[in-house]
Amino acid sequence: MRALFLIFKLVLTLLFSAHSALSEPMSREELSALVVPPFSLGDVLNDKGVYSLLNSGGAKAGYVFETAPLAPLPGFSGAPINILVTLDLEGNFLDVRLLEQNEPIFVSGLGEAPFHKFFEQYRGLSISSSIVVGTPYGEAATGSSLIYLDGVTKATASVRIAHESVMGAALAVAREKIQGLATSPPAYPDPDHDETLTWSDLLEQGLVAHKQVSNGEVDAAFAGTTWEDDDPKARDDPFGLYMDLWVVDLGPPSIARAVLTLNAYKELQRFLEISPDNEPILVIETARHGLVSESFVRNTAPDWLSAEQNGLPIALRDADLIFDLADGMPDGVAMILRTDRRLGFDPANEWTLNVAAIRTHGMLQPEVGIVTLATTHVTNERFFLRPAVYVPTPPWLDALRNRQTDVIVLGVFLALLVALLLLRMNPLADARGFTPFRLAILAIVTGFIGWWGQGQLSIVTVLGTVRTLWEGGSFGFLLYDPFSLLIWVVSILGFVLWGRGLFCGWLCPFGALQEFAHHIGRFLRLPKIEPSAKWDLRLKGVKYLLLAGMIGVVFIAPDHVDTVGEIEPFKTAITTFFIREWYYVAYAAIVLLSGMVLFKGFCRYVCPLGAFMAIGGLLRGRDWIERRAECGNPCQLCRVKCNYGAIKKTGEISYSECFQCLDCVTIHNDETRCVPLIVAARKNNRQEAAE
Repeated sequence: MRALFLIFKLVLTLLFSAHSALSEPMSREELSALVVPPFSLGDVLNDKGVYSLLNSGGAKAGYVFETAPLAPLPGFSGAPINILVTLDLEGNFLDVRLLEQNEPIFVSGLGEAPFHKFFEQYRGLSISSSIVVGTPYGEAATGSSLIYLDGVTKATASVRIAHESVMGAALAVAREKIQGLATSPPAYPDPDHDETLTWSDLLEQGLVAHKQVSNGEVDAAFAGTTWEDDDPKARDDPFGLYMDLWVVDLGPPSIARAVLTLNAYKELQRFLEISPDNEPILVIETARHGLVSESFVRNTAPDWLSAEQNGLPIALRDADLIFDLADGMPDGVAMILRTDRRLGFDPANEWTLNVAAIRTHGMLQPEVGIVTLATTHVTNERFFLRPAVYVPTPPWLDALRNRQTDVIVLGVFLALLVALLLLRMNPLADARGFTPFRLAILAIVTGFIGWWGQGQLSIVTVLGTVRTLWEGGSFGFLLYDPFSLLIWVVSILGFVLWGRGLFCGWLCPFGALQEFAHHIGRFLRLPKIEPSAKWDLRLKGVKYLLLAGMIGVVFIAPDHVDTVGEIEPFKTAITTFFIREWYYVAYAAIVLLSGMVLFKGFCRYVCPLGAFMAIGGLLRGRDWIERRAECGNPCQLCRVKCNYGAIKKTGEISYSECFQCLDCVTIHNDETRCVPLIVAARKNNRQEAAE
């Protein structure tokens, strides 16, 4: 035993010396190499590693950041999945790519290619959209605001964790850096709302903002400045109008019909069909100020007009529409502006239009003075619809819904199995067809729980939990795989009722494969190898050394948990169905083929998960296998017949090595096989004969 311990210690020492304990964050040079041209990496903006993104001209174009510092959600290895995200200034994903991950299924199972392909789906999407992973379910199936990303088969839980990391980090950057970005769907005009309105109705109902400013008021605003005497017209006619401004939101069709001619209305609707997220704003100015300067270029932002809402700027742009106003409208200069609701503009909430009053002073190099004239406007809520705000369901609930049928079938199967073993164990063990029944259960476990449901439990989950407990992270990653979680819950319940036997003997897909290998070996009449009692005891300690060493990896080299996790051939034989690199397949095949001559050697001697289950079995609250006084002295039949070596010479059951195969229960209840029962029966027969 001491020699085994020294060898194992040497292996771990070599492993740890070859790798660093923690992965370092990417340097500026490394990040810069990942930015796709013509963009380049700008200055760092905060202590979380958020960088500015520059375009080819050196102007700010967006943001670049890693997700791990901003949303460090632990994956199944206990380590966060680190992703590089590039956003533009409007909150659209320009690029999302995987930087680092230690998810067991991708590290050496499926490979990283499907994970990289998953992240390609983000390009062009906006963080304002409601993005979810999976397929439509229930009411969400008809929700037009939802965007669904395709997951990765056999890795749905890891993909969901990655998606939560991307969105969590992106929204954190948006809240801090991208002002005016809508984080929920804005109100939009109700196309079915129909009212017959006139210009007079709009005025009476407050659907038109009207702002008048006299020459004298503008003069007063410039009083005491360099420009106070630079507008002779204002000085000569203080009561005349400087600005007579009208503002109308043309988004609601009923309002647009009231202010535009029929042809102009149709032209506007065609424009909105092409740009459905734009809100058209009509502005009319009938005094001497005007709306734009002589240098204004159509289809650009108006140089004298700007808007804001809730203290944040709203981008205005000329809609470049030629139109006629309806009869009875104010006669003046008119233009239709547009703003994008996705960038934060809510037409049903009050907003402010700012008009710049400009004066110049001097001839050769005139100085420009500006005074802002503001007017507020809001359109009644009845003209708009507000999409039901999509409240993201917890990721664990999405995962549960996507696997609802599998979880229900698994729950029924586990409930029936536990009830049968708890309430009818002895009749089950006594039944003639017990062995075929047990093999049928193991076939279901292999096919449904293992290959179909991907419910093979792994020591990697235990190590990830230990790491999360040590580092103080969230245990939410356990909820992303409800199928496996249900098996964990039932296995822990089994600790109390039977010890390790429920999982190791009935619910482990790889253990079931080993048992099938044993039966094939017996059918082929292959020789059976069985270590001596002394070596059997020594070898059973190996799995505990392996478990201790793997727990040490969590603290010494946590990023290599998945590497030492390859001690388990589960990923090869169950998760990927042997579709892996040849050396993994060879290892799994050797383990299974050895089971044809050495009964479940991996389970008994090597499996670190089995060691954990054995330790958990210390919670067992009862000795559930019946014994007789003669068991062990003199009778040794059960001990000899136990393939697991779980019965001591004294007849005592070693529950930490018991796989709940029920062979000893069958012998104990069989009057033709149990030696004490046979002896007692013969004694009774002699007494009856004598009488």
